Amino acid sequence: MKQLLVGCGTNRQKKVTIPGMAVEWDELVTLDIDPGLKPDIVHDLNLLPMPFSDNLFGEIHAYEVLEHCGKQGDWKFFFDQFYEFWRILVPGGLMIGTVPLWDSPWAWGDPGHTRCIPKEAFTFLSLDQYDQVGTTAMTDYRPWWKGNFEPLGIHEEDHQMGFVLKAIK
Repeated sequence: MKQLLVGCGTNRQKKVTIPGMAVEWDELVTLDIDPGLKPDIVHDLNLLPMPFSDNLFGEIHAYEVLEHCGKQGDWKFFFDQFYEFWRILVPGGLMIGTVPLWDSPWAWGDPGHTRCIPKEAFTFLSLDQYDQVGTTAMTDYRPWWKGNFEPLGIHEEDHQMGFVLKAIK
């Protein structure tokens, strides 16, 4: 099954796995904005849609790159970008990533960071969580959010948050 590494940079190592997942790449496709890094696909993650067909990847990995996309508070881009990840994942495919924690010195210290993604944001990507609407302060984004992810794991350590989301289709 194909795997996509977005924002591949120079390190092509698989950094996050969960039990049952291969620790090595199978059919790796790399994507980066910098052609000098020789990715398979040169693409700016701020430009949507992504240049892939539906249901193509079993895994998407994004290590320390999503905080460079969009802008804090731009909920439309947040949902559009995660919809693109959901769209190109196979049913049951995994979206795996790391981002700086909101209180990390790197979160806002890096001049290229344009947003933080706290663990609470993943609540809005799971349709099951929308049963809170009307009983909590949760905003109802269902008219705009057409994907569905089940959070399988979120881990916070050393100024970094790792996450694994499963595409529900």
